[in-house]
Amino acid sequence: MVPNLHSCGVFSEEERALSLRAFPAPSSDERTAFERDRDRIVQARAFRRLAGKTQVFTSRASDHFRSRLTHTIEVAQVARQVAGALHLNADLAEALALVHDIGHPPFGHAGERALDACLRQHALSFDHNLHALRIVERFEQRYAGHRGLNLTLGTREGIVKHSRDYAVEEHPGLARYFPGQKPPIEAQLIDLADEIAYLTADLDDGVESGLLEIGHIRENVEILRQSYLAVERVHPRAEEKYIFHDALQAMQKTLILDLIHATAARVESAGARSLQDIRALDERVAVLSPSVEALRRQGKSYLYETLYTCPALELEHEKAEEVIRAIFGYWIQYPEELPESYAEDARSDGLARVVADYIAGMTDNFILLQYAEVRRKIRLGHGSLGGFRVSGSGEAR
Repeated sequence: MVPNLHSCGVFSEEERALSLRAFPAPSSDERTAFERDRDRIVQARAFRRLAGKTQVFTSRASDHFRSRLTHTIEVAQVARQVAGALHLNADLAEALALVHDIGHPPFGHAGERALDACLRQHALSFDHNLHALRIVERFEQRYAGHRGLNLTLGTREGIVKHSRDYAVEEHPGLARYFPGQKPPIEAQLIDLADEIAYLTADLDDGVESGLLEIGHIRENVEILRQSYLAVERVHPRAEEKYIFHDALQAMQKTLILDLIHATAARVESAGARSLQDIRALDERVAVLSPSVEALRRQGKSYLYETLYTCPALELEHEKAEEVIRAIFGYWIQYPEELPESYAEDARSDGLARVVADYIAGMTDNFILLQYAEVRRKIRLGHGSLGGFRVSGSGEAR
């Protein structure tokens, strides 16, 4: 039986404190504050754009591969299940899962690396968690009285802190988000829910793509091998692909159940009885058990060695980085080519940050259209980019 962690969750007094918004908002319906956050998130334009952003494979490769949006939905399923089993605030966990990737730029992690490298030339950096906060506080404009989605303090804290802790000395703008304190368990769960969801999904998409083979995964990913053998014993005559699919679901169930029980055990061993106890701990309590964590790490290492860094995807990553470097450099040299709405922000935030903000919001297809337009202008002699030139075929060099 799973211990009830309700007393450590975001309820009653804690919920009221973390339900505060920067601007007054009506509360006449039956939704909780965090349900309202969830609904604001899924109605945001930045959330919808996740459908056009790469998870591992670009959507142009197959309609069946995960996008950032479908991955986000899978993370939300895991987070809500775990929070519910532990009697935590499942509404907050779901809202945080739905918003956790909203700050990612196009082209997945390759795009994030390229954008960060561009900004570091201007003594800045790109962090998708901090960018997500900028999106929900400033860039989404859906209300007459203010900029941003006006999310609760609890959801905004979770956006910032769900995967890491930030030093307030380095990020003074985060002082309102309880610096030096651990986030609620509902926020802590999101990082591992993310890990569980993409381990399962990326093995699945890897096989779908033809870059991974089921037999090779069985030989090298122990948690999948165990699950596969268990399914095979029940369905010995089933086709390999169907056994593999059931094994993925069994593997995910093993990880989820372990996260539930290991987190409950960590809270119990820490003697935590309230949210304030959780905040005061030196370490996070959302964990996998040591043995299952070792299996998860093995699976993740396998994906890095065989999929994420394989030649086919490395070529895509190189192209993605080239696109981002080229259009970032172009708009830095020719800021008048940016949409007019960005001019005011450039005066307050600096040109490099605003160019990065604009690029980060793009879908994969839209940024490729922008790249094509930049190449066209350069070919016509309307600009140049120092070392960036265009060959006769129009290929960026």
